[in-house]
Amino acid sequence: MSSHTAVRTPPRPPQRSGARRARSGGMWRRGRFIAVLAILAACVLVFHRWVPNEFGNMGSLLDTFLPWVGLAVPVLGLFALVRRSAVAGVALLVPALVWGYMFADQIIPSRSGGAHDLRVVSQNVNAGNADPAHTAQRLLALKADVLALEEITAADMKIYKAAFADEYPYLVARDTVALWSKYPVEESKSIDVGFAWTRALRAEVDTPEGKVAVYVAHLASVRIDTTGFTSDQRNRTIKSLGRQIADEKLLGVIVMGDFNGTANDRSLAPLTAGLRSAQGASGNGFGFTWPATFPMARIDHILVRGVTPTKAWVGESTGSDHLPVVAELRI
Repeated sequence: MSSHTAVRTPPRPPQRSGARRARSGGMWRRGRFIAVLAILAACVLVFHRWVPNEFGNMGSLLDTFLPWVGLAVPVLGLFALVRRSAVAGVALLVPALVWGYMFADQIIPSRSGGAHDLRVVSQNVNAGNADPAHTAQRLLALKADVLALEEITAADMKIYKAAFADEYPYLVARDTVALWSKYPVEESKSIDVGFAWTRALRAEVDTPEGKVAVYVAHLASVRIDTTGFTSDQRNRTIKSLGRQIADEKLLGVIVMGDFNGTANDRSLAPLTAGLRSAQGASGNGFGFTWPATFPMARIDHILVRGVTPTKAWVGESTGSDHLPVVAELRI
């Protein structure tokens, strides 16, 4: 037997605290690519006006769908959770705060309200509407004082005239646009916006609180194709209509219709300058109106000058491919 006895060294316990620190440090090293994408999303929101229109009107296209950039936050947030990335989670706060600053007033309930003098409704009724009689009944249920319709065919006009005759004694119709009113219409005319047929009109409505100039317009359509966002014709109609509204002499002005563009679209500036969106700060959501089956953009508008919006909302589907827009106004 050996005189030396082997002494076994007991194994060291696992360094758990060190492993935890390593994992914790990894949370700050993982997900850097996600963090970069989050900062890029914030930059798109902040600097969207810097995207030029020279190449396929890409700037206007981004303006049109700008609120949807916010979807980057939950999508990237999901990837950050999967990766357990702390740096990505912190970076996502940047686009979330920017988006909230830009659009919170459209989703936080507004304190506006109170008495109103006039309820107005605008609706693109769709030239291909399969059931205009149903659309007419849904519009009657909105109980407007002044009702503006766009994209009316000659055949459908007969149906709308018959449906609205009892409720609205005053009618101004110009080709594919028309206005029905409970109050007298003292003067009206067609507005030339560069088409072979009339797509805009002006009417002086004599409300109990005074006269207001009401414009109804259906601007040219836009397309998204291989050449980009084709909106040149629409932009020409915007400038033409904007000049005439800027020269309006009456203090109270209401502009309603399908503008084929959102309030964010820089190309609408010649029209929206000096006008206030009745829907913009209503706190009833983004007010998307098109397409009716899954609304993605608010291209139907009620704009005002010299009158005060007290409430605004988007109506339920009437059978058209657009949703109606409703506003209550104080003259």
